[in-house]
Amino acid sequence: MLRHPEPPRGWLEAAAELPELRKRPLLLRWIAQHPKAPAHLRSALMARLPWRALAAVAGDAAAHPQARQQAIEKLQQLWAAMTPGERRSLALHAPRPLWALIWRAPGAAILEAFLQNPKLGLEALVALIQPPLRPAQAEALATSRWREAGPVADQVLRALDRSLALPESGLALGHAAPWIRALDEEARILIASRTVTPALRRMVHPRRDPEEVG
Repeated sequence: MLRHPEPPRGWLEAAAELPELRKRPLLLRWIAQHPKAPAHLRSALMARLPWRALAAVAGDAAAHPQARQQAIEKLQQLWAAMTPGERRSLALHAPRPLWALIWRAPGAAILEAFLQNPKLGLEALVALIQPPLRPAQAEALATSRWREAGPVADQVLRALDRSLALPESGLALGHAAPWIRALDEEARILIASRTVTPALRRMVHPRRDPEEVG
């Protein structure tokens, strides 16, 4: 009945007060996100849900739009207080509105989990890769399923080019090596032509012996 599209009038409110449901937030989540739940009930329940239940609501296309929005906002508020393990678990299944927040996380394990998110597509990832690029981001990308994708290689090299000279960037030319290897000669010539960092430009250009790269 928790997922019934047309529950009897007052049934959702009564169910939310049942002691056995009040102790099981992953079940309360179905009431909170139900399209027929009154707004006041939805708001009250969303305020009580733990992050796992909120993540389930946020990622469920069948949930009421207001419930999804409230879940996303609540997760954004909780992010700073979450443990690294909780962040890693959330990153693996996080909905799109949380991606920019997760991408700024300092932990490599969190970024590695995020890059395995099944909802993350090529276009969205490329849009996230912007200067200043951080070492943890570069390293997580280099070991991810995206490591041989040409558009990702192109964007990483662009971001590296604009980040290497920044104070305390922590980046090195070696971060470019796996991405150069992922590109064909024509792409390397094009990227080299717009690269402003001299050492990186020389490294990208195919006149350099590929075996010397990395």
